[in-house]
Amino acid sequence: MRISSGFRTAAVALTALIATSAAALADSGAIHLRIVKAGFVVGGSGGSGTLTFHGRKYPLSIGGISYGFTFGASETNFYGRVTNIRKPSDVAGVYGQAGAGAAVIKGAQGVVLTNQNGAVLTLSGKQVGAIVSADLSGLALSMR
Repeated sequence: MRISSGFRTAAVALTALIATSAAALADSGAIHLRIVKAGFVVGGSGGSGTLTFHGRKYPLSIGGISYGFTFGASETNFYGRVTNIRKPSDVAGVYGQAGAGAAVIKGAQGVVLTNQNGAVLTLSGKQVGAIVSADLSGLALSMR
């Protein structure tokens, strides 16, 4: 049986519409993270945060590890947005990055990270401490 080209075109258009509307359902929220990092070659980080999504606040836990050139300790308070989420739990997951930086007493940082759920964190913040790093790091966010 032959499928008419008009029917085929309508099926393709409907599929594209469904895919576009699924992406349009993605939402965003505000996020604050407080991360403490320390290390000598191998570093560790931990902290807490808050996701504000649809007027509700959700507490977050943060853990991470880095490997490379890391020496010192710092605390960073990040503020920003999380986009491409449909529900609060989409922010949970592992975020990875490669980077380099330094802070002596005070510094500024900005970063964009993505997890396996497609959530995108766009963060900026102030760093306090004395740390020099050029490393690969992973950051795990979980809902408390």
